[in-house]
Amino acid sequence: MKPIRFLMVGGFLGAGKTTSIGRLAAHYVAQGLNVALVTNDQAYDLVDTHTLRAQGFQVGEVPGACFCCKFDDLIETVGSLSDQKTPDIVIAEPVGSCTDLVATVIQPMRELFGDRFELGPLVVLLKPVHGKKILAEQKGKGFSPKAEYIFLKQLEEADAIAINKIDRMSLEDQQSLLELVEKRFPGVPVFGVSARDGVGFEKLIAAAAAEPKKRNQMMEMDYQTYAEGEAELGWLNCQIEAKSEAKFDLDGLVLKLVTGIGGELTDTDCEVAHLKVLGQTMNDAAVANLVGSAVESELSLASEIKTKAADVLVNARVAASPEELEQIVTSITTDLADELKIDLTVGNMQSFRPGKPEPTHRSGA
Repeated sequence: MKPIRFLMVGGFLGAGKTTSIGRLAAHYVAQGLNVALVTNDQAYDLVDTHTLRAQGFQVGEVPGACFCCKFDDLIETVGSLSDQKTPDIVIAEPVGSCTDLVATVIQPMRELFGDRFELGPLVVLLKPVHGKKILAEQKGKGFSPKAEYIFLKQLEEADAIAINKIDRMSLEDQQSLLELVEKRFPGVPVFGVSARDGVGFEKLIAAAAAEPKKRNQMMEMDYQTYAEGEAELGWLNCQIEAKSEAKFDLDGLVLKLVTGIGGELTDTDCEVAHLKVLGQTMNDAAVANLVGSAVESELSLASEIKTKAADVLVNARVAASPEELEQIVTSITTDLADELKIDLTVGNMQSFRPGKPEPTHRSGA
């Protein structure tokens, strides 16, 4: 049996992994290949999973911890995706605060399941809004040195680095960031791309098709610093039921939620890593997101509908306490319900700080 090609597209929270994976998968489908996707998160109820499924893709989900700590679940999930038709390619999206993926996921897969999988390169997306500040060592970078440690380690282990979202950057800023990356990580292929509009995407396709680089040893990792960096981020996932006697604008609702929550977080000096809100009906979906405190929220997927009811899902990853996140999300939801004359009922809510990563396997070479 021909082995399944396994690709991971990594990058920090808000780097644009879901959009990139969706576009990459669409490219392979257009070539006649069977593609399956696997999402991953510390919590349950992921906007990413719903978004990719809404695009028609077969998507498995590994919740509750990073791929490295849920290695067996990852293998099982890929196996379940093969029940009906074995995929030619599996594209996996790891947690945005996860690193050391080569030693804890890719190499163990090669050693234990080399007959089942053809392991591709690790392509890491660079998030410009935080990347330039961190690489240039600017003041007011938004995250602590321990969270920055994770950001930089993700880039260090990459087989190729894609500077995403160049459609929002000037040519001067693109060149400046390119030079910063090349200086910090010499010898690693680096290029600019816009997953949203497809500019330069042929370079990401080529990078995903390349052979992974040969490694004599794995990247050095300080797991204590890694754990403390992750624990500085508060995570929140919650469900909101939206109902009204009169039809309301679904796109406007999700955008107002993101803008309101993001504004309150900025006012309290809580740096946003990523904030996503999904609103969906039986047939339509809208997604709004915010990827940093210094940028504007945006509607990344428009439904262009009005409805009397929708299910809303909020995913927040912020340098704030879980308790503060809960309070802000609840408060903004209450305020918007009054403003828009919509019944917004907060349902299941998960909020926590990630625990210390404890990989199932870690290869030394």
